[in-house]
Amino acid sequence: MVQKLTVTILETSDLHGALLPIQYANNSATETGFAKIASIIRKERQKGGPLLLIDNGDLIQGTPLAYHHAKLNGGEPNPMIQCLNELGYDAAVIGNHEFNYGMELLRKAVGESSFPWLSANIVDEATGDPVFGKPYLVKTLEQGLKIGVLGLTTPYIPHWEKPEHIAGLRFEDAVETAKRWVKHLREREGVDVVIVSYHGGFERHLESGEPTEPLTGENQGYALCREVEGIDVLLTGHQHRSISGTSINGVMVVQPGSAGAWLGKVTLTLGLEAGSWRVLEAASELVSPQGEAPDAAVLAIVEPHERLAQVWLDQPIGRLLGDMRVTDPMQVRLKEHPLIEFINRVQMELTGAPISNTALFDNISPGFPEHITMRDIVSNYIYPNTLQVIRVSGQDIRAALERSASYFAHYDGHGPVQVSAEFSDPKPQHYNYDMWEGIEYRINISRPIGQRIVELSYNGKPIDPEAEYDVVMNNYRAAGGGNYLMFQGKPVVKDIPTDMAELLAGYIMERGTIEASLNRNWEVIWD
Repeated sequence: MVQKLTVTILETSDLHGALLPIQYANNSATETGFAKIASIIRKERQKGGPLLLIDNGDLIQGTPLAYHHAKLNGGEPNPMIQCLNELGYDAAVIGNHEFNYGMELLRKAVGESSFPWLSANIVDEATGDPVFGKPYLVKTLEQGLKIGVLGLTTPYIPHWEKPEHIAGLRFEDAVETAKRWVKHLREREGVDVVIVSYHGGFERHLESGEPTEPLTGENQGYALCREVEGIDVLLTGHQHRSISGTSINGVMVVQPGSAGAWLGKVTLTLGLEAGSWRVLEAASELVSPQGEAPDAAVLAIVEPHERLAQVWLDQPIGRLLGDMRVTDPMQVRLKEHPLIEFINRVQMELTGAPISNTALFDNISPGFPEHITMRDIVSNYIYPNTLQVIRVSGQDIRAALERSASYFAHYDGHGPVQVSAEFSDPKPQHYNYDMWEGIEYRINISRPIGQRIVELSYNGKPIDPEAEYDVVMNNYRAAGGGNYLMFQGKPVVKDIPTDMAELLAGYIMERGTIEASLNRNWEVIWD
């Protein structure tokens, strides 16, 4: 009779500082967040049996609480790390957003952790050694079962992150790195099970294998399953997708959304044969935190940090004359809105650039009320972006506008305008649709993708494809993020290293009162 053992692997990923079940725009309750996930984790532990608990990255950035800690309270222990310590995490993986506040804050977070941070493919440029300690964790569980956990991070980070935040680091290909280290775990460490925890997602359809995005190397999950021998489980993230119950080439995969929407759970049944353990069965599922009471210990850890953050959020900044509220996000993207014009105008005024672009990052951005607070700023500008002015050609501007225009599905004038599959599957990418100021343009969404910019001028004259123009945008976009490859490698005319949320707050505070305005320099049309 084969001796059997069941092992549970629990994964959080892309928590983005969402410790509490609240929406910071108005403090309304939600059914998500780490405090609720923590209650599920404790219940899983109470069931007994061997269990591994892993965070898959993008932990320390993403909410006003995380921002307040990083910018105003960084000398105190990191509340995100404190919570993971409390739950007894076995390991965490470096995500791309871990670098957003600089290496000093990241190293402080790593130093405060009672668990190792893993990333085999982030190495020291000079030595080639993994920067954050060992590339993997080996855990010996009941009856001598040895499990290896290899950490990997999307190597696409240099395309987004500020160079000073990643100075001295080299980001190696995840698949090639996995081939080397999985073999090492099997042959040198003698592990029975290999788990790869990869802060990245899938570049292909999980069943058909057809590409779902440009194969840039940002998401190599499918290739990891198909090309690397010896992986039993692939924990993923980065794309904020909800994936479970699927295996690729015999590798069980899971991805638990974002902000504590789900807990990823993989169950392995192993059998002992001839002195060796092997996987007999594997299953993955997503466990919902809906209806769970928040964990009391997590709430107690977060409370002093949250109290300070809430006071900061309610600080008055200034007054608005007019209306900048967002009531219909699609309408904001179809016809210029005062909030978008304001952000673009601020970017142009602060940098001196004659042209600007920005985005409405998500569909829950509330816009600005009459009396503006820090809460309103960070509820609308949710990323720690900075500004760069880059020099581009007229042809680059047209190409970027065509890229933005592909946000819309083909429209013939019947029914509501829809977002294209490219911008909605596998996850919403509202932040990759830009709206511009300083130029005049029209987008016709009844035309084929790539042929939708029907008018494009600057100062009343058609834009010259060969001429050069200075454009201000956030650092993510300036580096080509969102597949705006036409911006990659362009000369940086000016760099403003201050977070955009701080720039907006400072701009409003200096003036005391701002006014909503519209020049209607662009619109989306259809035949």
